[in-house]
Order: sequence, then C-alpha cells, then structure tokens
Amino acid sequence: MPVAGIAALSTRFTMAFGNKIRDFHEKREKLLRGGSKQTVEKQKAMGKLTARERINRLLDKDSFTEYDLFVKHAVHDFDMGDTSLPGDGVITGTGTVDGSPVAVYAQDFTVAGGSLGLMHSRKITKIMDYALQMRMPLIGINDSGGARIQEGVNSLAGYGEIFFRNTMLSGVVPQISVILGPCAGGAVYSPALTDFVFVVDNVSKMFITGPEVIKAVLGEEIAMEDLGGARVHSEISGNAHFFDEDEEECFARIRKLLAFIPGNNSEKARVLKAEEPLADHGIDSIVPDDPTLPYDVRDVIKAVVDSSGFFEIMENFAGSIVIGFGRIEGRTAGFVANQPLEMAGVLDVDSSDKAARFIRFCDAFNIPVITFVDVPGYLPGADQEHAGLIRHGAKILYSYSEATVPKITVILRKAYGGGYIAMGSRHLRADFVFAWPAAEIAVMGPEGAANIIFRKEIMSSGDPEEMRRQKIREYRKKFANPYVAASEGYIDAVIEPSETRKYLVHALRVTENKEIQLPPKKHGLPPF
Repeated sequence: MPVAGIAALSTRFTMAFGNKIRDFHEKREKLLRGGSKQTVEKQKAMGKLTARERINRLLDKDSFTEYDLFVKHAVHDFDMGDTSLPGDGVITGTGTVDGSPVAVYAQDFTVAGGSLGLMHSRKITKIMDYALQMRMPLIGINDSGGARIQEGVNSLAGYGEIFFRNTMLSGVVPQISVILGPCAGGAVYSPALTDFVFVVDNVSKMFITGPEVIKAVLGEEIAMEDLGGARVHSEISGNAHFFDEDEEECFARIRKLLAFIPGNNSEKARVLKAEEPLADHGIDSIVPDDPTLPYDVRDVIKAVVDSSGFFEIMENFAGSIVIGFGRIEGRTAGFVANQPLEMAGVLDVDSSDKAARFIRFCDAFNIPVITFVDVPGYLPGADQEHAGLIRHGAKILYSYSEATVPKITVILRKAYGGGYIAMGSRHLRADFVFAWPAAEIAVMGPEGAANIIFRKEIMSSGDPEEMRRQKIREYRKKFANPYVAASEGYIDAVIEPSETRKYLVHALRVTENKEIQLPPKKHGLPPF
C-alpha cells in the first residue's frame, strides 16, 4: 500500500478511536452526575450529601475505584422504558480507610429514590462477594425508598440475596451499615444482620411499617421521628450502635471504629504505639468506700487504657452496662463493664443482649475481652420476667462460655448471685480473675442475706434494727469479701486498684497466643 494510503487509513483510525474516547467520556460523565439537577438539589435541601460525596468523605482521598458504573435497570414496563437510571441507583467499589482496604456501596437517592431492583441488588451482592473473597470490611450506606415496585418479585429476590450474603459474611469480615436516609420495610433486615449500625439525627429513618400504614391499619397517628428516627433506634430499640449529629461526624467515627478492629477474622487488630493512661484519672479514688454510692465505671476504664482513650459503643442504650474498645500497650481490647450510675449496674433484658452481642463480635475477630464487675444481680420484677429475662440473661452466659479469645475479669465491688457467674467468672472459663480488696462476692447482698439467714435472731431481739445492723456486718465480714472466693481458687489475685493496669498488661501478654478447641459440632444453639 502506498505511504499516502497508509497515512489516510491511520488518520481515519485515529479519528474513529478519538470519537469512541469522546463518546466514552460523555457517557461516563453523565452517569457520574447521578440524578437530575432537581433531585440533587432536593437531596441537598434535606441536609444530605450525595452518594458520591459520602464515599469521598469516608474513604482516603483518591482511593475509591468504582465498579459497574454502566449497569442498567432490568425492567422496561410501567412507563420505565429506556429511561436512564445512572448506575441503577447504587454506587459500588473498593477503596481504603487509613490505608486499609474496604468494600463499599452507597445507595443514590437522587436516582429513582435509591429504590432496589434486580440489577441494583446484583451490584450490591457483587461487592459483598468481593468483600468475602478478598477478606475486607464491608460498608453499606443506605438511602433508599425501598423495593422498586415496578420490578415485582425480582426486588424481593434481590433483598433475599443480600440477606444471605450478610449471613455468610458474618464473623468473617466486619460489616458496617450507615443509615443516611430512609431504610424501610424488608430493607431494614440487612443492617440488622450487620455488626455495627450508624445513624444521624434528623437524617436516618428505619422502620418496617410506615406511619401511613399504621394509621390505616391501627388508626394511630405517629410522627416519623417517633416511629423510626435516629434517637429512637439509638436509645429505645437498640438497633443502632452509634448516634451522630451530622454526616461528617458519622464518617469520622466510622474511621475511628475501623482503626480498632481487624479487617477479617484471620487477622488481629493493628498494634499502635503503647502509651500510658492520662494522669488525671486516679483509679484509687474512683470507687467510693460506701458500697451504696454510684460512680462512673468509664473512669475506671480510662484509668487503665492507653492515653485514656475509650471508644464506647451503644452509649445511649441499656445504660446499666458499658461496652467498647480501648488499647492496652497499643493492642485493642474489648471492655464489658457494669455501670453503677444506671440502676446500680444490674443485668436486664437489654443489657444482657448488648453485652452478649459485643462479646461474640470480639471473639469472632480475635479481640481479648476485659470485664469490670460491679453487679448486684439480674433485675427482679414481673416486667422483666415477662419480657424474657431468663432467655435474654442466658445469652450473656452463652457468649462468655463460647468465647475462646483471652478473657480477663476484674471484680471492682459487688458480684452477687447469678450476676457474679454471668460477668466473665472463672466458672465460664475466664483466663484470669482479679478482685479489688473491697470486692463483695456472695449469693446476694449482705442486707438481703442477713434478713434471711438471721431472721429469727433479728425478730426475737429487743432492738431488731440494731441486731440487723450487727448481722449485716457479720455477714459482710465472713462472706462479702474477695478472700473466700480466693481461698477456693476462683480468684487469681486480690490486687490494689492502682495495680490493675499492670495485671491487665501481664494477663494480655500471657494469653496472646492462647489456643483452645471447642467440641466438634456444626454450631451451637444460643438462646435467641
């Protein structure tokens, strides 16, 4: 072929290639814009970020790689035709948080209200499969009007596929759900199957049945916020683990959570530089001498963890128990502690659930569990019994017994009855149990025990009240102390409060390579 012919062919090829590149850029830019200008403005007017803005705020700068941008919806009936739904209303991909890989999806409310159809769900399940195969945390940002009605049963099938994968990922990689808009009907069950749920005030809405249906069926009117707002789920239902004032605060807290936990169940959390607790948390003076006076158990935790940094979880729900993460010598530990500021630190239906779920997460992801005990027992009363206290209370027993990670318990003050057993006792195979000198370990409190044991002596006394006080002192001296339990080997050491961190450091070092095998079985049967 003559040189001139070759040059002409080359020019035509270059022009054709250039046209395809321009066409690609035009199509991509259109899809990247998401919904229409009007729907984006409406999203902003509600005080909400767009799906892409959320991903960019959450992940490390320029780390996000998107997949399936060109996916189209599957149904063209009901006047949907070939209407463009950019990305079918969900953005999926991978990126990093503090340099560690994560898989993420964000529903785009500006595109068909973020409704879930077949291809929408396939994009989500594909990124979930990546998270499982590549062993990286999964973060789902939920902002959706629910199932896409036009796609019928395929929408329901899509939810089912997501729920199945939530279950398969459970205990393998951490799963985080972020509710940044409506999450209604069947959609709520995916967050419920994940490990941590984040909500934002005046933004998050979670409910199975909306106010309109409740009014139609029951004749009752209820405001959306009162039905399934962020405060409801962080304070009353316990469906949310973290409550934040705005989206920026929410993303910052997600990043902080990820810094405490490993990327999957075959790893341990990253180790940071060891730091001493802050000097202003004097542990010797935190617990009052009077056993009836309350104190904040979080001060005890801050007195032993590095830099006094304690990352609390579910702080607005079931306040009689405190859970969260801290570091000792730079290594993550999970803390479970009775809170005397709330109902004297009793175990009830909600606090048992709260602690049991957290213990099982720590066990699944190789995080040692440190327990601080100051518990008068399980909460008595008909309301608790009718709510299933026996069943719920058994969950905490099951979770401690099942856990094979290092388990270290410190009895600070009261440890009475079933509460003593449930809170990580030696009998549930704690590796180390320590007690402070003022600890009271007994079947029940001295007051109740004295009234039963010495009832005849008290009633026949000339001064029953003085005799009762004497017998309470007698019982406390004989039984309500750590030395009886220590004499039986149920406590490894009675320690001064100021020695607590030293003993925890030693126990964590000793148990770092702990291995234990449970009996062979398909799985246990917790008291769900």
